[in-house]
Amino acid sequence: MSPPTSARPVPDLIVIRFGEVFLKGGNRHIFMNRLRGHLERAIAGTGWRLHGTHVRCYLRPDPAAGPDEPPPPVGRVLDRVCRVFGVVSASPALETTTDPADIAAKAVALAAATVPGSAKTFRVRSRRSDKTLPYTSTELNQQVGHAVGEVIGLPADLRNPDFDVGVEAGADSFVFTERHPGPGGLPVGASGRVHLLLSGGIDSPVAGWMAMKRGCRVDGVYFHSFPLVGDGALEKVRDLATTLATYGGPMKLHVVPFADAQVAIRDACPPRLLVLLYRRLMFRIADRIARAAKAKGLVTGESLGQVASQTLENLAVIGSVTRLPILRPLIGFDKEETIARARAIGTFETSIQAHIDCCSLFVPKHPETKGRPRVLEQAEEALDMDALVAAAVEGTRVETIG
Repeated sequence: MSPPTSARPVPDLIVIRFGEVFLKGGNRHIFMNRLRGHLERAIAGTGWRLHGTHVRCYLRPDPAAGPDEPPPPVGRVLDRVCRVFGVVSASPALETTTDPADIAAKAVALAAATVPGSAKTFRVRSRRSDKTLPYTSTELNQQVGHAVGEVIGLPADLRNPDFDVGVEAGADSFVFTERHPGPGGLPVGASGRVHLLLSGGIDSPVAGWMAMKRGCRVDGVYFHSFPLVGDGALEKVRDLATTLATYGGPMKLHVVPFADAQVAIRDACPPRLLVLLYRRLMFRIADRIARAAKAKGLVTGESLGQVASQTLENLAVIGSVTRLPILRPLIGFDKEETIARARAIGTFETSIQAHIDCCSLFVPKHPETKGRPRVLEQAEEALDMDALVAAAVEGTRVETIG
């Protein structure tokens, strides 16, 4: 027997669940206040209002809307909410009273409209947050489950169902059948500000996203070798930053002129050392920019052993030019893991667009894989490193993205 289909009831509640912020003990309110602020910004202009408790938040339609106005769209606000770090999941729901008959009626209406045609079994899972109610969670499961089962025509399976109906009874009572996953993690800004060395590749945007997930407010530093590369590379990076901003809020993009420095290094230094020397100069420039902005660290998309510059020896000699912490969220990822995450967060299709950037210029055929500090320092003696850093920092322009 196929489950019936009917018009879906319009949700009058969106339930937002949190996770890791509850592990913060006496500092929990700091994280929660920041998270609520991000949610308020995310739902601005959607027609929904935020209401909070100590365990979760709820969205309800703005009461200022007139009775003849259409209900605010659910999909738009769910998409925004599920990009806020700290949110574990969100569910469109129907509010009810604590009366089991009312709960069952709402559950039946919602289940009939949302049960997948492929479902063969279902389950009702109730949570009775108000322990003074004159029934147990098991009794509520049985009453609601009987009503739902009769309408959708499926047997119950309490262990491995194809379809779940969720019920909460208490100060806030509601039913739901969907959980939309959020990114989890910590609210952006809870861990301070960092600067991401953002290229047009696959790795660095994913690294920036993962730093945001750990509560970092991320700004970008992009090394633009114009006119050696075209402005298409810069547009690509702007697009990547725009996608990241949909998760972490507006970000600053520092566009660093890097062509003159690359040419100077190419003309004065041994070819096998070029990539390491470029990277050391990038870190010196990024360090100067980050310190001026009071950022607390740098983020890169480096993965151990992925390319010649990312051996342990080379990571050490590159990172030695800054005393800021260097966060490498992808250090243990293989490329397929990074690609999967890039697809999930929406940066992959932009990253694979064919635009040459500074990382592709003047790359030697046999780059050094075990850089030694003294050898690199001797090569840098042929350069006026302070002048190269100063010129790049002075020529940097800052754009606000998002």
